[in-house]
Amino acid sequence: MVRNWLITGGCGFIGRNLILNLIRSDEFYIRIIDNLSQGTRQDLAQVCKFNEPDASDLNCLGDLNCLLAGRVDLIVRDILDAELAIQASANIDVIVHLAANTGVFPSVEDPRSDCMTNVIGTLNYLEAARQQGVKRFVFASSSAPVGECQPPIHEALAPHPFSPYGASKLAGEGYCSAYFRTFGIETVALRFGNVYGPLSDHKESVVAKFIKQINDGKDLEIYGDGTQSRDFIYIDDLINAIRLAANASDCGGEIFQIATNRETAVSELASELLIMSNNVNIKQDIKITNSDSRPGDVKCSYADISKAKRMLNWRPKVSLDEGLEKTVEWFGK
Repeated sequence: MVRNWLITGGCGFIGRNLILNLIRSDEFYIRIIDNLSQGTRQDLAQVCKFNEPDASDLNCLGDLNCLLAGRVDLIVRDILDAELAIQASANIDVIVHLAANTGVFPSVEDPRSDCMTNVIGTLNYLEAARQQGVKRFVFASSSAPVGECQPPIHEALAPHPFSPYGASKLAGEGYCSAYFRTFGIETVALRFGNVYGPLSDHKESVVAKFIKQINDGKDLEIYGDGTQSRDFIYIDDLINAIRLAANASDCGGEIFQIATNRETAVSELASELLIMSNNVNIKQDIKITNSDSRPGDVKCSYADISKAKRMLNWRPKVSLDEGLEKTVEWFGK
């Protein structure tokens, strides 16, 4: 079983949920790299106690005595620092690379920044894995590399990215494939569906955005006519997939769709969240509005997850209704 974890972007939504899951058993050492552009130290402190090594002297990362079960180390640096990536990967069993420029719209506004973070940042940690002998590398991808197609999306489809974000994630998948076939790093690329759940207060994805707008008494704005669909996956199911990908045998070099194989229209999601809202007085005045579609967004997306079921022995367990209820409840605390 994997013992020593390096998680890039560990202060973010998915990273904190992964850390919370791991520390419940107190069997793992966790090292986090995060530039705090999305999450904060306070966010991380909500899920665990952590140490922050002196950033000017990281030679301690090569000390086997620091790899204590239950210990979490936070290194506040950027994934574009190639030298740091090599230092931080010392004595690590698996790298979970979550740090990224996320979202289609930011990539349309600044394609170069998206490329630097998502391509060079990924390359830095693949190269670090090679130099430090890290056995397993789990890469957070999405369905964006596939682009516009007739769903369900599956791993055998030829990729035709619809946005710079999709192109940068496709490049990351390509480097994962190359590092597996050339250097033997056991890379596993997970194409996440639209992830939602507790600890997503900093996210601007549609579930978190709608819940925050409802709680603030604001109208729900849908880009486009609302018939566009997505495959929404609850965070606990996603974390289970990451842990399986970190440990499963015979999956090096593979790509997996991690979603639910269920299509939900954005307008249907908005209506469902309004119904679930506990504040009756606020939600009676909230309207659902429509504005122009955003460039780079695909129309419909849901995934065929049969490969993940077969090779990772993974399947989602939380229904959309159950997951949304848990998320609404968390935001209401």
